[in-house]
Amino acid sequence: MSRELLEQFHDPALCRDLLDRLRAELSGELRFMEVCGTHTVAIFQSGLRSLLPKEIVHLSGPGCPVCVTHESEVNAFLDLAGTPGVIVATFGDLMRVPGRKGHNLKSAQADGGRVSVVYSPFDALKLAQDNPGDTVIFLGVGFETTAPTVAATVLMARTQGLKNFKVLSFHKLVPPALEVLLADEGARIDAFILPGHVSAVIGLAPYLPIAERYGKAAAITGFEPVDILQALIFLAKCKKEGRAEVANLYRRVVSDAGNAKARQIMGQVFDPADALWRGIGLIPGSGLEFSKEFEEFDAKKLYGITIEDCPPLPGCKCGEVLKGRIRPDECPLFKKSCTPAKPVGPCMVSTEGSCAAYFKYQVE
Repeated sequence: MSRELLEQFHDPALCRDLLDRLRAELSGELRFMEVCGTHTVAIFQSGLRSLLPKEIVHLSGPGCPVCVTHESEVNAFLDLAGTPGVIVATFGDLMRVPGRKGHNLKSAQADGGRVSVVYSPFDALKLAQDNPGDTVIFLGVGFETTAPTVAATVLMARTQGLKNFKVLSFHKLVPPALEVLLADEGARIDAFILPGHVSAVIGLAPYLPIAERYGKAAAITGFEPVDILQALIFLAKCKKEGRAEVANLYRRVVSDAGNAKARQIMGQVFDPADALWRGIGLIPGSGLEFSKEFEEFDAKKLYGITIEDCPPLPGCKCGEVLKGRIRPDECPLFKKSCTPAKPVGPCMVSTEGSCAAYFKYQVE
């Protein structure tokens, strides 16, 4: 996209016009949830949240991969980091996510654990090539956006005959989580802004139950202020007219059919599985595990890792925030014992976490 075209998506005059149109479409309170950490930051960073009409209630959902990584999964990371002959390869935003007794991968590294920050799973593959005497375990955390890339890396490892590259797959799938949120009356969600990056892979069809089964409106949209305002206008209009629709308003990036090749690669390596989500619990069919054909790359099987539900971190309300039940500033730890410099919960760790966004950009 050209710079000139991109600038149109955050043009102040156009945004003011869209805000006026949004006010005209409102017919009472509209409680919308964005389901993407990038949208969370965009709404705050652009100043949109402070400009939205008071009738609009903004809820942040479980769209930050780090935030929904379960406590027991973090504990598995820590166990692996202390295993002789193992190098843990991870994205940097997982380094400070707290597990048992407040420990994290950064403290495990300080204690002598071999933890390497990588920028892509392909970097982890190179790490395995450079360390043939060790087992490199890539921490597979993320949604449908990152899972195809991890699957492609596994295919490359097989082609290259690399036996010391493994993946700990804790990938999660967005649509099953949305259905759980919709069934939770305590969240009181009227409509959704759907994730642009995930939608580029899965397309429109997986979201249709939001309208067909639950009678809610939803919109796939981009991350510029104009994108978000156009989505809110659509959602407000649907509510006013009593319509439940799912729309793709991000056609410059997202095809209704999604990316068939990415899904094919992901489906070749992984099968759907039950998964634990922080603050939500077990969601059937919301995770990805290795298919039988590729289980030689499965770190869970190799090291006998089992994941069980465990109590949340004391005092941390990340789970309630992720379900849209409370705002981050309603957590008793917010800005007190929990800050970006010293986070207690994962929603304060990631730059895409709703607590971190509230801390940095809060205007109320």
